[in-house]
Amino acid sequence: MIEVDQTEKQQPHRIVDAHFHIYNSAYPLIENQGFLPPPFTVEDYKDRTKDLPIVGGALVSGSVQGFDHTYFANALPKLGEGFVGITNLPSSVSDAKILALKEQGIRGVRVNLKRRVVRGLDNLVDFGERIWDLAGWHLEMYVDSRELDEVLPKLLKLPKVSIDHLGMARSGVSQIQRLAEAGGKIKASGFGRTEVNVSEAVKLLYKTNPDCLMFGTDLPSVRTERPFNFGDIDTICNALDDAKAIDKVFATNAAEFYGIKL
Repeated sequence: MIEVDQTEKQQPHRIVDAHFHIYNSAYPLIENQGFLPPPFTVEDYKDRTKDLPIVGGALVSGSVQGFDHTYFANALPKLGEGFVGITNLPSSVSDAKILALKEQGIRGVRVNLKRRVVRGLDNLVDFGERIWDLAGWHLEMYVDSRELDEVLPKLLKLPKVSIDHLGMARSGVSQIQRLAEAGGKIKASGFGRTEVNVSEAVKLLYKTNPDCLMFGTDLPSVRTERPFNFGDIDTICNALDDAKAIDKVFATNAAEFYGIKL
């Protein structure tokens, strides 16, 4: 008699999508390094994720949105309760603007070094401390981890910070591990654009700090070798192989970081 394996595959029962984008052509978009994405609306996002147990998430400004934040007023209400925004802003932004954006559901600022939306790091710590003291906001870094030798000492001074896409570079895993040890967050996202061995990195970082990893779809996954697919979820689940760990990485870590009620 052939025995059938009845073991149920581990899957998240709820997801806070810690990193995705919306590109609405009704709002300003600018070419970045010769690239302009096709539209990806809230409706497109909901359609692409309709088979996932998504209960909230972080809508993140992309490079092509520059310092525009007007699209959030349209997108966040359509996404619904449990969704917050992360925007690109210059360090010269006024206190009044920060507080107004907080009222709209913005929860932090993205520092996009990879696509050169922001250049220079001289005032990074001052800016990070300013937005934290004023609004409880944090910085989210899109940076190749090979550049973290320069950036990391500054990040370690910040009260709250995250790094996108597992830091991008295989050679930079030790750097993001240092950030995880210090309480920083690492987004397990963008697997089609990272050099990192995802399974190995997830195991290492979870062991380093169970609170550090946050899953994100990175939809619509533009400028990447391959877009997000459901196999990315399997990769994380197989690496963790524990229901409590899976719930932390897919939901509770991001919910606590972004102040989202579950």
